[in-house]
Amino acid sequence: MSSEIYAPGLEGIIAGETAISTVEGGLRYRGYAIGELAEKTCYEEVAYLLLYGELPRSAELAAFRQRLEEARQLPAALVTLLRQLPPNTPSMDVVRTVVSVLAHFDPDYRTWPKELASPAATERCIQLGRRIAERLLAQLATTVPAYHRLCRGLEPLPPRPGLSHAAQFLYQLTGEVPDELSQRAFDVSLILYAEHEFNASTFTARVITSTLSDMYSAVVGAIGALKGLLHGGANEYVMPLLRAIGSPDKVETHLQQMLARKERVMGFGHRVYKTGDLRAVILASWARRLAEARGATVWEQIAERVEQFLAQSKNLHPNLDWPAGRLYFYLGLPVELYTPIFAIARVAGWCAHILEQWQANRLIRPRARYIGPAPRPVLPLSERG
Repeated sequence: MSSEIYAPGLEGIIAGETAISTVEGGLRYRGYAIGELAEKTCYEEVAYLLLYGELPRSAELAAFRQRLEEARQLPAALVTLLRQLPPNTPSMDVVRTVVSVLAHFDPDYRTWPKELASPAATERCIQLGRRIAERLLAQLATTVPAYHRLCRGLEPLPPRPGLSHAAQFLYQLTGEVPDELSQRAFDVSLILYAEHEFNASTFTARVITSTLSDMYSAVVGAIGALKGLLHGGANEYVMPLLRAIGSPDKVETHLQQMLARKERVMGFGHRVYKTGDLRAVILASWARRLAEARGATVWEQIAERVEQFLAQSKNLHPNLDWPAGRLYFYLGLPVELYTPIFAIARVAGWCAHILEQWQANRLIRPRARYIGPAPRPVLPLSERG
């Protein structure tokens, strides 16, 4: 294996082909620039694009929304389980468990093909997978606010007909229909989080899928990867940092002390983006609008100084988590829901990659560079001293 390429963390390695998204030349979903999607579409349109390959026409979007609305209701047994979970179980653990449990109540899961040896079997998997994906989109967005309310002694709220996917989540969390600015800002965040090529959680889902496992198992694995601090948890650290700094004039001193202690500034840097993340730029404009509407511009002033200092001193630029942590704070969302919201958005991308993996599957099985002992004999127990 000495002539083979070794790249720690698979950095720079092309591990597969995809028609779903690319970060080359700026993030695009199926050819559409992320900036245009964030400006001109809603999350439901983007989810449809990822799952079906094209932006929906009006009738297709209406039918898609109707299917999501019909799928939002959770099985009664699942709600009972949520009531019985230990108090304050981490929300990402709940999301992981819920996806696994939902499989048992899904009729399409019970009829899953045992092999993909024929085009007909593959096509059946695609059809079943899209239906499952739509249920996951709807039911995860219902589960997170339901569990949050149960933990606070409140009953889950039933879906309210006619609301968008973004507005529905906010309504089921608080019991209040969000204003237009809040709804749209949250919707844009879901669009930006929906898909991102071969990130860690998506690649995990594709690895699981490549074994011909099922969609639920692949999504559970993806959630496990997203739960990790180096992938999905950075947005939870944004406001604690800004609060610890306290005011714009203390930014440089606080960050210099952090860097001297070799502490990581969460929400900055990215394996792929070296000169900045366009998603962060897009969402930052919505964070500023919300901050102005909420009278919380001091946090934006501190954030701007943080960005300037890290760009000049470390050539570090914000990733999407940096404005997302602020935007969710301005929306009044609990910090423990920030990463589950990431999962609620990204499930569309995960499922799109699972569908794509089925269509041209090859078991993902890389090699490893061995660095252990040289070949040696096994001594009998009596001779080992």
